[in-house]
Amino acid sequence: MSDQSNGCICQAAPKLIFPCSGAADVGELTDRAARRLTREGIARMYCLAGIGGRVDDILESTKTASTILVIDGCPADCARRTLESANLNSFKHLRLTDIGLEKGKSPAIGERIELVISKCKELLQAQ
Repeated sequence: MSDQSNGCICQAAPKLIFPCSGAADVGELTDRAARRLTREGIARMYCLAGIGGRVDDILESTKTASTILVIDGCPADCARRTLESANLNSFKHLRLTDIGLEKGKSPAIGERIELVISKCKELLQAQ
């Protein structure tokens, strides 16, 4: 039996965001920005722990993403290193300390969340 369907049932590959979501204030900023970008439909927050745990479905879904954005709060680059350790090396990277947000001195308030979201949007839109 052959499928005579003429319509495309495929969807565009997703844009995925992996925030570090670390314990520091800058980690909270990465998390809150990723959640907001997800709610706005700009990209989809995805499971960094699943990458670290080598969960097959999560790894495979990540490999099919059209764009991957990794957001780290500080120079430890935990999120970046997690993807790289899983041999996922094709991604855009934002480190919040590089945009002037200092770890331990950057509470997750509106203006800082907006700054992170703005930088993320720039990276997600850049080719």
